Amino acid sequence: MINKMDMLEDIEQVLVSQEDIQKRIKEVGAQISEDYRGKCPILVGVLKGVVPFYAAMAQAITIPLQEDFMCVTSYEGGTASTGKLTFRKDIDHDIQGRDVLILEDILDSGRTLKLIVDMFRARNPRSVKICTLLDKPSGRQEDLQADYVCFTIPDAFVVGYGLDYEDYYRNLPFVGVLKPSVYQDK
Repeated sequence: MINKMDMLEDIEQVLVSQEDIQKRIKEVGAQISEDYRGKCPILVGVLKGVVPFYAAMAQAITIPLQEDFMCVTSYEGGTASTGKLTFRKDIDHDIQGRDVLILEDILDSGRTLKLIVDMFRARNPRSVKICTLLDKPSGRQEDLQADYVCFTIPDAFVVGYGLDYEDYYRNLPFVGVLKPSVYQDK
């Protein structure tokens, strides 16, 4: 059961500290800025979990860019992807002939991102690349790799820095492993 009084009590361990997140985002932002120098990419965030990562990464990228969001979900409140994708919001920009950089909070099974990448490629962009805060290769079910990865993590259910369980824990400033007692027996 979620401890709504003190979320920290529900965290088994801190996997990635706030300081490490900030440092790594600056490093990856610098690399993206160099790789896209002379271009004006469209930065697409996949809502809702990407919000803290998106805000920090957009500030770490030092070249001109346009920002956009889409909302797709496959979790519906659980701890594992349902495999059923629900599109709630598409992007607003025309991406034909443009460079698109998708920002995602976590690349796990890859099903959601594969669908987004395929959908974007059908719109004839110049390029489509992926930047993820967390990469969990043990959960991968699609042949999909991120172009920019901040952290590779083990097979654990993580929350914080935008990631949630039942829409809680997103506001934690770090990435932590959620105690199984919080979500088991539900």
